[in-house]
Amino acid sequence: MFESAELGHTIDKKTYKAEVQKLREALLEAQFEVREKGKFPVFILVSGVDGAGKGETINELYGWMDPRYLSALAYGAPTDEEAAHPFMWRFWQVLPPKGRIGIFSGSWYSMPIHRFIVGEIDHSRFDQRIEQINRFEAMLANEGALILKFWFHLTKDGQRRRFKALEKDPRTAWRVTKASWDSLKTHDKFQEVASHLLRLTNKPWAPWIVVESYDDRYRSLTVGKMVLDGLQKRLASTHEGEYPVAPPLSRKVDSLDVLTALDLDQCLDRKIYQLRLAKAQGRLSELVRSAEFKKRSLILVFEGSDAAGKGGSIRRLVAAMDARQYQIVPIAAPTQEELAQPYLWRFWRHVPKQGRVTIFDRSWYGRVLVERVEGFCSEADWLRAYAEINDFEHELRGDGAIIIKFWLQISKDEQLRRFKEREETSFKRYKITDEDWRNREKWDAYHQAVCDMVERTSTGLIPWTLVEANDKPFARVKVIETVCDRLEAALKGKG
Repeated sequence: MFESAELGHTIDKKTYKAEVQKLREALLEAQFEVREKGKFPVFILVSGVDGAGKGETINELYGWMDPRYLSALAYGAPTDEEAAHPFMWRFWQVLPPKGRIGIFSGSWYSMPIHRFIVGEIDHSRFDQRIEQINRFEAMLANEGALILKFWFHLTKDGQRRRFKALEKDPRTAWRVTKASWDSLKTHDKFQEVASHLLRLTNKPWAPWIVVESYDDRYRSLTVGKMVLDGLQKRLASTHEGEYPVAPPLSRKVDSLDVLTALDLDQCLDRKIYQLRLAKAQGRLSELVRSAEFKKRSLILVFEGSDAAGKGGSIRRLVAAMDARQYQIVPIAAPTQEELAQPYLWRFWRHVPKQGRVTIFDRSWYGRVLVERVEGFCSEADWLRAYAEINDFEHELRGDGAIIIKFWLQISKDEQLRRFKEREETSFKRYKITDEDWRNREKWDAYHQAVCDMVERTSTGLIPWTLVEANDKPFARVKVIETVCDRLEAALKGKG
């Protein structure tokens, strides 16, 4: 994989100067067109061996293009805040929106490589992390992103000579540290790991470009021209870049499904309800204040029929918690800022750190529910979303999050009764809108979408809990008792 980057490529100063002048003009023109069209973001990942000129090349790109629409991001060891969140959290926060270019030095590849080389993770865990990255990049590509990945290569002798040359120059001596020289000791292992990583992550939608990096002019010019080529090809392309997304949905031959099988007549006596609710709230209060929970986080997802009582269930839950410990995130139509990012971005931002709780009132499942039914995204978009959502949730779980998902279901007649009640009650009138009535007209379409959602995303580790919600007390108790049971099992290592 590295043979072509060990041939001794060089560029003389005169040729470099002439080429760079034309390159800068073309890059600025392409960058301006990317900005004007605003149809896709650009990710430039710069990785490779120590001393190969990653920082210098990023500085060159920054100087050649308009810095107002360019973000250069460098990553070292995670901060305490970043370490308290899932692995990808610190990258999720800074993804470039459509029309902008982001350059990542020390990207999502750096930490897995380092942890594997120093023995913090084994081969299996390393491959799991790499597969997670593959899925993440595929999702970005399907959302329209242009991903350009550069690997700066040096032989062991070339790395040593680079370090010596940098040390001799007072302007660059500071770049060579003891850690730099120590990296020579692990060069062979690093190259072995890098070869394995590049093989696993060299995908059609995010290929690696290996660049020989001993000669500064050759390296910078090569990267600049490859960036320009990538921008121009994407700007000229009419292909949206969608890749195979999901198997087709199955269809039932009878009327029985996960929703029609629910017994919506279940109810609770008022006195029993109050006793069970109080007991469950006490349990929950103790669980989220326990020492074990400080190393975990809790994500509660609430979806359901309009007027099914999500808000009432959420209020009973948070009554048992310290307001400083939880966040409720109500989800409405995406803003213009959110539309410029992958659809999961607005949820990534609210992922809780360890010891915290985030409650989503509506969630990322809008992609396979309202966006599907109302035609706000293509069939390919919502079909691939099932796998992307599963990946997202299992990634969170792997980083310590406990995820509990609820679908609250009421009958069509009960929904009508509640709609009319809201219209007739002054302090509830704000809850009913024309959109609620329009959604009701698509009851059957939403019914099918919910069944497909449950079938595709109710996994063994992160299942859906379907809540019979015609009776509000029954629904509220089922929700909070389920949270207590699942949370308790997870903290004991049983779920």
